[in-house]
Amino acid sequence: MNSVNSQERYPILTAQAWLCLAAATLAGRTAGQATADETRALKELYADKFRVGVALSTSQVLGEQPEALALAARQYNAITPENLLKWAEVHPEPEKYEFGPADAFVEFGQRHGMFIVGHTLTWHNQTPAWVFEDDAGQPLSRGALLARLRAHIHAVVGRYQGRIHGWDVVNEAFEDDGALRDTPWRRIIGDDYLEQAFRFAHEADPKAELYYNDYNEWHPGKRRAVSQFVRSLKARGVRIDGIGLQGHWGMSYPLLDEVEATLSDYGKLGVKLLITELDINVLPRSNGQTAADVAARDAAAEELNPYAEGLPPEVDEALADRYASIFRLFLKHADKIDRVTFWGVHDGQSWLNNWPIRGRTAYPLLFDRRLQPKLAFEKLAGLAAPARQ
Repeated sequence: MNSVNSQERYPILTAQAWLCLAAATLAGRTAGQATADETRALKELYADKFRVGVALSTSQVLGEQPEALALAARQYNAITPENLLKWAEVHPEPEKYEFGPADAFVEFGQRHGMFIVGHTLTWHNQTPAWVFEDDAGQPLSRGALLARLRAHIHAVVGRYQGRIHGWDVVNEAFEDDGALRDTPWRRIIGDDYLEQAFRFAHEADPKAELYYNDYNEWHPGKRRAVSQFVRSLKARGVRIDGIGLQGHWGMSYPLLDEVEATLSDYGKLGVKLLITELDINVLPRSNGQTAADVAARDAAAEELNPYAEGLPPEVDEALADRYASIFRLFLKHADKIDRVTFWGVHDGQSWLNNWPIRGRTAYPLLFDRRLQPKLAFEKLAGLAAPARQ
């Protein structure tokens, strides 16, 4: 998603704090309430339909949240990094790569037999300004920027050849109306920068799956543009294996018909469909205001942060019903869907806690801040049972 929602803006607890929190949670359980340890794993319940994945933060990968990492290992069979493979994190300076967190991420996935996804190679956000400039601070030529992009992709993809199984090669290149986004990549290289990125990634690891990833793909204009892009790559013999649909959705958007139309249209392209960043926001939208407008307001305003003291039972139930409705569509189209990835292990990790303003308390995921399964988890677990019969 954008540069705001991709930041890890949530409190980082020490290992000792996490253990204390887990102990307190266990002690406070009511009789008959299931814990995360006692629930069946989603990766098992949906094993014959699609992979179920999760996004991991850098702090989790580095061991600062051991209970969250253990929960991810129990529940999921695919992992994606929130930030640690984005250009600004892994390649912050021209001659400097930071592979430590990425190495730990890959090692964790290998240790637990997971499908490992790299996110993301080419994006207009979280890419340092120096990438597009020469030593004098002037814009690079087309050839120089292509060479820099190829070198970056070969360094990153090449390091994890055979270990990272699939890559989000290009992220968010289209506007909602289908126009190509005006980015430094496009301004300097031209419209073919997307194709070149896919070619470079395939060179670096010929066996890795390659994906295009975007949000708001239920918009007809964007869906048509992405579909045409996929067809054009295939027509020119350029490898593309899947389309990522960022599931940053709300309680009323997109409409279920819009989700189904997207799955149906993309399903005709002969590539895998991936729900890549799934979370469902129960908080109110900003009523058309820009992020800057909203940021100037009080983060604790009741209208924008209505559940600061906890999620009311009726809202928790509505969230669970929304997840169930969406997953019924996923099960209906399971022949097209290869993976569903939740964008975070637990509510406290979610980018929605601080977007579009800081201080909001969000509840978009399947596990709460104490790492306990929410009603949404129970609904999805129950939904999978009849699907397996």
